Amino acid sequence: MLTEHTYKQFDAELEAVRANVLKMGGLVEEQITNAVEALVTGDLDLAARVEANDHNVNALEVSIDEDCTHIIARRQPTASDLRMVMMVVKTITDLERIGDEAAKIARMAIFIHKSERLGQPRFTEVKYMATMVLDMLRKALDGFARLDATLAVEIARQDQDVDEAFRLNLRHLITFMMEDPRTISVFIDILFVTKAIERMGDHAKNMSEYVVYMVKGKDVRHTSLEEIEKEVL
Repeated sequence: MLTEHTYKQFDAELEAVRANVLKMGGLVEEQITNAVEALVTGDLDLAARVEANDHNVNALEVSIDEDCTHIIARRQPTASDLRMVMMVVKTITDLERIGDEAAKIARMAIFIHKSERLGQPRFTEVKYMATMVLDMLRKALDGFARLDATLAVEIARQDQDVDEAFRLNLRHLITFMMEDPRTISVFIDILFVTKAIERMGDHAKNMSEYVVYMVKGKDVRHTSLEEIEKEVL
């Protein structure tokens, strides 16, 4: 027979896992902020720290994944408890991938600022996209913390804005490269950075969709914005 003590232990284990996910999310936010700052300012020491700290993100993913495995083995969760564990496992995968993209931006920052250039590029579009994606990530983490599925709609709309900003930036970069072939190298580097940021937005959107699955029991991945709105609003 399951006792009240057993239930309380189970709840405590789930809460500890949720807390570690939010801790991982905070670290990933910091990684993005520092990577973009290093790129814009040319702070190579900061870029190196972002690269070095990527292993902390990876270690948290492994630790949380192990905790979830133990919960499934010991507690055999069902219904909403099982959805909670599955949401955590999927969320930390996306957080780890966002962390990888931040480390990639840090590496590009080192490469760009160490290279001999005719002039250092401007990063207006990069900062604009990064600001949007950071807001998406914070909302996704807030939705995770409060189990608020309605934020998925707002995040999905923002993801469309990020995608459009990427497409617009791509057209601008192609135009610049055609006008002055000497800029091709640096603008390709910037293209890699903006693509990394666009991918971060995709992962943040994924995280918000897992919350919908947790709260509503409905898988809204690979669906339209209208379908997400219909499900959660």
